[in-house]
Amino acid sequence: MGETYGYIRVSSIDQNENRQIDAMLELGIPESNIFIDKKSGKNFDRPGYQKMYRKLKKEDVLYIKSIDRLGRNYSEIQHQWQLIKNKGVYIVVLDMPLLDTRQKADGVTGQFIADLVLQILCYVAHIERENIRQRQKEGIQSAKSRGVRFGRPEVPLPEGFEHAYELWDMGEISAAKAAESINMPRSTFLKKALLKQEEQKEKNYHKR
Repeated sequence: MGETYGYIRVSSIDQNENRQIDAMLELGIPESNIFIDKKSGKNFDRPGYQKMYRKLKKEDVLYIKSIDRLGRNYSEIQHQWQLIKNKGVYIVVLDMPLLDTRQKADGVTGQFIADLVLQILCYVAHIERENIRQRQKEGIQSAKSRGVRFGRPEVPLPEGFEHAYELWDMGEISAAKAAESINMPRSTFLKKALLKQEEQKEKNYHKR
């Protein structure tokens, strides 16, 4: 075996990485071989990971506390997993004993078992993400059908908007004058006024 390395990731600077560090130190991994990123796991463009990857060489062992510490994008995880393996580096995921490419079991290499387990995990994660998206979509549609509004609460129109709008709509004053009379930005007044026009047209259409 070559050198031992540990990779640690937390999603933000507010999260504590001590649990992962303690696990690596208990394995006897030198502190200089422990690499830490405080960054999202959506991709592998992380300074700690890239520096560690460049150091890895054949017969080295890379330890990770759990598979989600490696990343959140499972297609990227599979890609990086293969890149690391191609270097001849062993990978050990501490929280998932089957994800250990060093071992042999029943005549089948540990690498094959680990690869298979990883693919299953990736598939399950992909299906779960799709289910979550579908549930969110259905929940939003259901809420909208009940009149629930999403986004920032709408700012109430200033006093005098209706009068200023009527004068503008009849062409008696410009949008700039109408906006100035109620202390509203011209662009905001126009946006609200045009929306009101559309609403009135819609109402008149349905009255026919």
